[in-house]
Amino acid sequence: MAAGDVVEQQEQPWNRQRLRSTNERLLLERLRADGPASRAQLARGTGLSKPTVSSALAALESAGLVREVGTHVPERGRTAVLYAPDPAAGHVLGVDVGRSWLRVAVADLDGTVVARSDVRNQARSSAAMADLVVSTARRVVADSGVAPEEVVHAVVGTPGVYDEEHRRVRYAMHLPGWGRAGLFDRMREELGVPLEVHNDANLAALGEYTYGVGAGSRLFAYILIGTGLGMGVVSDGRLFTGAHGLAGEIGFLPWPGQQKPERLEDAVSGVAVVEAARRFGMRGQLTAKAVFDAARQGDDAAVRAVRLEGERIAHTVAVAAAVLDPDLVVLGGGVGHSVDLLLKPVRDNLRALTPLRPKLAPSRLGEDAVLLGAVATALGTAREVVFERRSAVS
Repeated sequence: MAAGDVVEQQEQPWNRQRLRSTNERLLLERLRADGPASRAQLARGTGLSKPTVSSALAALESAGLVREVGTHVPERGRTAVLYAPDPAAGHVLGVDVGRSWLRVAVADLDGTVVARSDVRNQARSSAAMADLVVSTARRVVADSGVAPEEVVHAVVGTPGVYDEEHRRVRYAMHLPGWGRAGLFDRMREELGVPLEVHNDANLAALGEYTYGVGAGSRLFAYILIGTGLGMGVVSDGRLFTGAHGLAGEIGFLPWPGQQKPERLEDAVSGVAVVEAARRFGMRGQLTAKAVFDAARQGDDAAVRAVRLEGERIAHTVAVAAAVLDPDLVVLGGGVGHSVDLLLKPVRDNLRALTPLRPKLAPSRLGEDAVLLGAVATALGTAREVVFERRSAVS
């Protein structure tokens, strides 16, 4: 017996199944983290004996949790079969609820999106919004070719903070009626899938950490600038949400408006960009995108509005730097798409505001950050659920 086979020592009849499960979980996690490997490579990497690895892999393969993916031909010795987790063993549902858009995706256990849909949010009530989520999710699952029962977990990203005790969203100011109790219970029941609800900025931060520019950061802040304003914080790979889930709700910070005190969200958002452009003389039906496009063409009013937005974002970054000391601040959301115009005014104003200057970067994921964060969060639960479910029947 190999010295590292601690879990194999002195097995008792009552705990043999638990020990086998531990070994199988260890191998599955190693394959997921390091990629395809042979029996010999897994034995060397885990310290388990080759017979133990062979037995565990056979059980995992029988349960549909791993599969053969190729062979490895060493310089000397026999050709070895390579194993990897089977991504089709289960699927997850990710949902991003925004005021303008609803985004829904189905992904396999590798996190690969196999079907998705982006639809305009034209719902005029919270009930209609819930109906839209359910109908879109059902259509995406159908389009994916995945049986509904194979979707084992769902995560919804939404503005505001989900109150687990009262089972409703609070502070979703831009989605009228969205705080009504029972909406998410109804969606869970109609979809037939366990469903978690998380703040959109938090999910965007986790998505950027998992798939984007935040990878490897010790502590970074994702500032979501769109219809509203929010911030997600990831520390050592984990979301920091505070004692009541309210960490990062920077939109509620006071901002000294010209006529009366405002919230920071009133000053730093897509709506604020449009309002500033109007004050500086732009006319017509404006959107934040139109203002940024005009600024790229040199329109004076648009340039001034963008410069003002950069100044206000710099204040936001200064607050994050002073409170969190992040090694990276990511700018994302709808306004984040125009970081090419914003980075210079943000950096210039940051130098004047504070000696604390974290690295700034645009989001790599763009408007997919919340959706991919929802997928990443759902995978954390789904992989364990699938393992337990399939191991129990194998």
